[in-house]
Amino acid sequence: MNEMNELMRELDLLREWDADTPPLTDQARARARFRLHQAMLAPTTLAPATVRRRPVLRMAMAGVAAAAVATSVVVAENNESSPRTQPVSATTVLHGAAIEERRTEKRLTPRDDQFLYTKEIIKEIPAGGGGRTRTYVDESWNSVDGSKKSYVSELGRKQWVPVYGPGQGNWPPSKWTELKLLPTDPRKLAIVLRDMGGKPDYSKPMKAGDWPMTQYFLSGLLRRPVLPNGLRSAAYEALATVPGIKVVPNQKDADGRAGIGIRFVPIGPGTVRSHPRPPLLVFDAKTYRYLGMRDQRTAGGKTYEQWSYVAASAVVDRVMQRP
Repeated sequence: MNEMNELMRELDLLREWDADTPPLTDQARARARFRLHQAMLAPTTLAPATVRRRPVLRMAMAGVAAAAVATSVVVAENNESSPRTQPVSATTVLHGAAIEERRTEKRLTPRDDQFLYTKEIIKEIPAGGGGRTRTYVDESWNSVDGSKKSYVSELGRKQWVPVYGPGQGNWPPSKWTELKLLPTDPRKLAIVLRDMGGKPDYSKPMKAGDWPMTQYFLSGLLRRPVLPNGLRSAAYEALATVPGIKVVPNQKDADGRAGIGIRFVPIGPGTVRSHPRPPLLVFDAKTYRYLGMRDQRTAGGKTYEQWSYVAASAVVDRVMQRP
């Protein structure tokens, strides 16, 4: 009887929902679905009063109304004047980034004879302060299938890159034709990257010693400014499964926007640091949209802090052509 009474009270609340409320944006709906999904997967993270029945019951009773209710909570929590106060996990951030990527990604179908144009902004300052900030605008044109010379810029240094010779390449791959062959299933993607271009053994589970290099390859894949549809979101979700992925709160991107950082911290015996300080991926603190990367580089005996992001990307027909 008590269950029935509470059910009737919830139905009354749904009937009283303000019909004049503006419709939800696509972004708000995506966040609502994500939060509801997280609540169903991990109900023990909710407050005791709402642990077991209410979120699932509302979803079962009226999915659209439930999304509206959940989104109201998210918007209140992430209001511009009241920043997020609850800690989040690396898994939450990366799965949220995957949802946001699927919602906003461009559908690209380049031909083999075309080029991938990217414009990357890099800001750099000597580590420890005491120096001026330098800003680089790097524009690059990379051959889609690698059959033509590419023209790339790195920290303002421009150069032609010759085509690969027989048996030459890199890992993760950079050729679009090879990137398209990578699986968009997160578990399979991690295994393919682990096996470094050989025939992937999906029956062989990931071991502790596999993860440091696998996460390095995943981070390398995410450094690619342009990826086939579905691959970047899969890489985010694969990265979420890596032991040692940690949240670094209170970060800012290259333009000073508030963000949440995600960094790999090697754990356990036998781990190998592939970088003196692994790069930091920065995501928007409210939407989890990827904002850019924070990294370090050493040159001439000096260490520099770097912030970078991709400002533009497109498919073009020739080198020096801009969208």
